[in-house]
Amino acid sequence: MSDLVRLSFSIEQPLVDKLEQLVARSDYDNRSEFIRDMIRAKIVEHAWEADEEAIGTITLVYNHHSRLLNEKLTDLQHDYHQMILATTHVHLDAHLCAEMIMVRGHASDIRQLANLLQQPKGVLHATLSMTSTGKQLL
Repeated sequence: MSDLVRLSFSIEQPLVDKLEQLVARSDYDNRSEFIRDMIRAKIVEHAWEADEEAIGTITLVYNHHSRLLNEKLTDLQHDYHQMILATTHVHLDAHLCAEMIMVRGHASDIRQLANLLQQPKGVLHATLSMTSTGKQLL
């Protein structure tokens, strides 16, 4: 880890109390690591807003019996093949599947792909988990 710097800042007592509650509920050993992670989360959020290169995981839950759904999802993934790093397909039961698609690209392109993948009939739920490539966090 790089050289540590000690900071001193002032905040209102009610906010300190809320911080201590958050730290305790989050099982952090200390408030410093909690605050570092909050700052990292904000850096990642700003990277996505600035449309920088990012990494995301798109998770889909869908009914594989929906007419032509598998073909539509595959075609979309082929249209964005340059962004897709890996996919994992899981059979949840006789009808439902989950698919996790790890992608890398500009944040806006990742969002666009996630939006397109959730639209076909038969996709029951879709989420996008966003993070950075880590370069911004060093």
